[in-house]
Amino acid sequence: MTDYRRLRVALLGAGAVGSQVASLLRQHADELADRAGARLELVGIAVRDVDAKRDVDLPRELFTTDADSLIVGSDIVIELMGGIEPAREYLLHAINSGADVVTANKALLATHGPEIFDAADQVGAEVYYEAAAAGAIPIIRPLRDSLAGDRVQRIMGIVNGTTNYILDRMDTEGAEFSDVLADAQRLGYAEADPTADVEGYDAAQKAAILASLAFHTTVPLDAVHREGITSIDKSMMDAARHAGYVIKLLAVCERLTEASGESISVRVYPALIDRAHPLASVHGANNAVFVQAEAAGNLMFYGAGAGGVQTASAVLGDVVSAARRHIAGGVGVGESTLANLPIVPVGRVTTRYQITLEVDDQPGVLATVAGILSEGRVSIATVEQTVVESAEGESGVARLVIGTHKALEQDLSETVDRLAASGVVERVVSVLRVEGN
Repeated sequence: MTDYRRLRVALLGAGAVGSQVASLLRQHADELADRAGARLELVGIAVRDVDAKRDVDLPRELFTTDADSLIVGSDIVIELMGGIEPAREYLLHAINSGADVVTANKALLATHGPEIFDAADQVGAEVYYEAAAAGAIPIIRPLRDSLAGDRVQRIMGIVNGTTNYILDRMDTEGAEFSDVLADAQRLGYAEADPTADVEGYDAAQKAAILASLAFHTTVPLDAVHREGITSIDKSMMDAARHAGYVIKLLAVCERLTEASGESISVRVYPALIDRAHPLASVHGANNAVFVQAEAAGNLMFYGAGAGGVQTASAVLGDVVSAARRHIAGGVGVGESTLANLPIVPVGRVTTRYQITLEVDDQPGVLATVAGILSEGRVSIATVEQTVVESAEGESGVARLVIGTHKALEQDLSETVDRLAASGVVERVVSVLRVEGN
């Protein structure tokens, strides 16, 4: 056996991911030592309750409630407890104690990333966070390292497995949102309170992280436009399918070129995507990130976006990288955020739309609707009209599904408001963006 230098590894949190990380560190200790060039010694696991039931069998003597003492003297600290506090406090303590840190905490990095990265820069430590944006999918290193010499133009990502599972079943089975959400909760894909997933908060945190890396610009979480999927129903899925689209919750990070110079847009919302696009074939709870770069062209990263053992894979990759850095010596590599590109509101984004309206089934209504769209600088590409019959078999309401050419979001929003107030529109059923082409 090779006599490797020993590195002390502290683990904070032993949930679904943390317990798997601990188990794999012990189970594959010799193999990891060969890869890292150092023996990774798990010296302790900080938890709230040392007697709580764990997903895997681990020695009780590893557990402690004293995180601060565990951090002191550790070479690498893995934070998998989640939440903002005390995770932020512990990470800063670890960095200031001379440790490199590994985290999968997307909420913490999206809200306090600059503070944590700056603290690491001050002492020459490094922060590793491959598992924070897309679970097991390797996307952080490609953006931070492999594409550092290129210009990323656009990222479109399905980065939340719960919402993709829900929307995929609604599309493939014709199921209703509430029924699929209940199944997702029963299967463990969705929490008892699914707000973070279905309202887009989780995806927005990941979008902020991805955009910061791709565009070398600090992206605050409150600069990310966010919409969830709770308004998506079976009729919208049917209309999308009929038009050759599928609805996905997308994180879109885009470089914009305007007369005033370059800027970026970061947004999360349900959108229509052509069924021929690679992201349309992402099924179940899987995630995928589609990157468009100036020189490299189109790149697709696909796989499990969550899961204990899957995410543990990305965490352990970071641990090996941190160990190699310790062996090689030198200061950590800081984050590149010097581009400082301005972040524009969603109103300045240009895309295509599908607008579904219920209107009076009367002569001249379509001409009125077309006139309002034209006045609002929204050009019609396609129109499909169907008559909605009442329970008595009488008509009186028609449904218009209008596809537009590219339009400014602000113009589109104002035009939809005018349509709603026009007197000929009974109801604005839905407005969905069209992404991917």
